[in-house]
Amino acid sequence: MKKMNWGAGIALLYIGFVIGILTLVTMSMNQRVDLVSEDYYDQELRFQGKMEKIQRSQDLSQPISWQVNDKTISIQFPENFQSQTLSGTIALYCPSDPRKDVLFGINADAQNQQIIPLDKVQEGRYLIKLDWKNGEISYWNEGVITIQK
Repeated sequence: MKKMNWGAGIALLYIGFVIGILTLVTMSMNQRVDLVSEDYYDQELRFQGKMEKIQRSQDLSQPISWQVNDKTISIQFPENFQSQTLSGTIALYCPSDPRKDVLFGINADAQNQQIIPLDKVQEGRYLIKLDWKNGEISYWNEGVITIQK
């Protein structure tokens, strides 16, 4: 058995270090990195307005509510509002996969309820974001739902 000198040992150490770093760089370059949203800077600038909408939502005598059933999401708006004056958007945001995100317009029926069929929504955990208006007054509600089919 041949004895290795200290110069060869240092060279092997450096070569092993370089191989390890190149492996880590290659692995990190292959990872998918998704931003929370593409326009996060603009959203941050509008954050104070969102906080005011949230406060108005919390001050309602009858808060908005939603329920996930087997085939639908049922959203109940306050009964003292007129369904004709309700407008806005309902966003289902999937943090783990932005390809699952879905956006719906608010179209409440005469009982101030909106039914969203789940046939266009994939299974998963979603953050439901409701940016809605009653006339000129805007509100914001959000929560977490899980869709299982």
